[in-house]
Amino acid sequence: MKHLDPAVSHAVKVLIVGHFGVGKTTCIGSISEIKPLQTEEEITEASEGFDDLSGTPNKTTTTVAMDFGRLTLSDTLVLYLFGTPGQERFKEMWEGLSRGALGALVLVDPERLHESFPILDLVERFGLTYAIGVNHFDGTPAYPLDEVREALNLSDETPIVHCDVRDRGSSGQALITLVEHLMSILG
Repeated sequence: MKHLDPAVSHAVKVLIVGHFGVGKTTCIGSISEIKPLQTEEEITEASEGFDDLSGTPNKTTTTVAMDFGRLTLSDTLVLYLFGTPGQERFKEMWEGLSRGALGALVLVDPERLHESFPILDLVERFGLTYAIGVNHFDGTPAYPLDEVREALNLSDETPIVHCDVRDRGSSGQALITLVEHLMSILG
């Protein structure tokens, strides 16, 4: 296990959020420098009527609590990454997870943008600064970011980037976009 360097003077809590099946667990798994804590469980009949698998027909597991990872950005800055469950029934966990977080990377699936609105509502309710990562899945078109911005009714100030959360570099760039946005706001 890689221990945190004692020279790190700034630790930042960041949430990785999004709707069910958008790639939060995959994002943390691809970017974390430590073995991520994942609370993935097999999807069972108990989730029938709760979890809509139509957009992710090959999904066999789901996060039942949270994911956790860590990413050191510089000699003095480390991000602690907390992935939230995407299902409506777990939204009560958001209050605790959002406490102390400086911001959130909101992952969206361009084929299921309508599922992002409840997540954006929660992010805004808890006062989190956020950036949008438009996650691309195999076989999906790459929609222009201005069209995604308009469809999600985002302000011009909200950063939005394409990403593939399976790729470490792409996930890292999405997180850097969030951190740069946070730094521009916090000074």
